[in-house]
Amino acid sequence: MFEVLADPIRMKIVELLAERDLAAGNIAGRFPVSRPAVSRHLRVLRQSRLVRSRGVAQKRVYTLNPDALDQVDRWVEQCRRVWNKRLDALGRHLDSIAAADKAKGAKK
Repeated sequence: MFEVLADPIRMKIVELLAERDLAAGNIAGRFPVSRPAVSRHLRVLRQSRLVRSRGVAQKRVYTLNPDALDQVDRWVEQCRRVWNKRLDALGRHLDSIAAADKAKGAKK
């Protein structure tokens, strides 16, 4: 998932689709690359299930698949829990150092 989103064009496409559904032509018109290049980006996003497409008349309309972002959310939450534990442990350690320094100062 992160490999897919690492590309700046794909990231921008996801951001655009977070705002609203767009036809492939409207997406392609927003980038300084060829339509076939944008089509390849859209295919990668579809294969990763970050976006869905549907036919509307002669157009392919793309929609963000928020369910696919759950994988990213789970990873971020896991990292957040680990870092919160580490920061809590650091805080306790610093508190114990401060308390020890205070106790040393009181004895003088």
